Amino acid sequence: MAQQDTDQQHAGVLPVDDEGYVVDTEDCEGREKAWRESGTSRPITVVGNPVLHKECKDVTEFGEELRQLVADMFASQRTAEGVGLAANQIGVDLKVFVYDCQDDEGVRHVGVVCNPKLVELPAERRRLDDSNEGCLSVPGAYAALARPDYAEVTGQDEQGNPIKVRGTGYFARCLQHETDHLYGYLYIDRLSKRDRKDALRQMAENEPRYPVVAND
Repeated sequence: MAQQDTDQQHAGVLPVDDEGYVVDTEDCEGREKAWRESGTSRPITVVGNPVLHKECKDVTEFGEELRQLVADMFASQRTAEGVGLAANQIGVDLKVFVYDCQDDEGVRHVGVVCNPKLVELPAERRRLDDSNEGCLSVPGAYAALARPDYAEVTGQDEQGNPIKVRGTGYFARCLQHETDHLYGYLYIDRLSKRDRKDALRQMAENEPRYPVVAND
């Protein structure tokens, strides 16, 4: 019975809390490992690659091909030591991201979101956090970027079930960052021209610690 529950969770049948948000904090190690071990790590696309600079296509088919993509994304994320990865970061033009990210309380969250949309927050809930942000597609570069310290995303899981995900602190930043990717935005696109130039300089001066796709 316990093994069956784990298999169902891996298939996307995550429990939800009393408010309808997915509980993505249970069996994180087992679920991430199951995905990762059935996937193949792929190199990361970097800034300048056209797939990163346009809105991705909606996910419309929730079958084995999508499941294999998700597995490859978890494997790629682990290789690159990231906390979130969007499909276009491995060259795939589809609206799906995965995450394995801790919030500011040290609670680990693991999950998959297809066709994500950020929920617009009322002004009274928009407390900004100007912590540093980095990106696997801008390797070696970091810059302070103000984002709300709470985020909600709606979308679908890898089976097509409707889901809601919420996070605070660093995890909230991750949800916003990965959703941005799928609409063609890198975090450096939200920086001032000066800070963007500095981030690109950092990238040029540092060797990536994981395989990347060279831009032609």
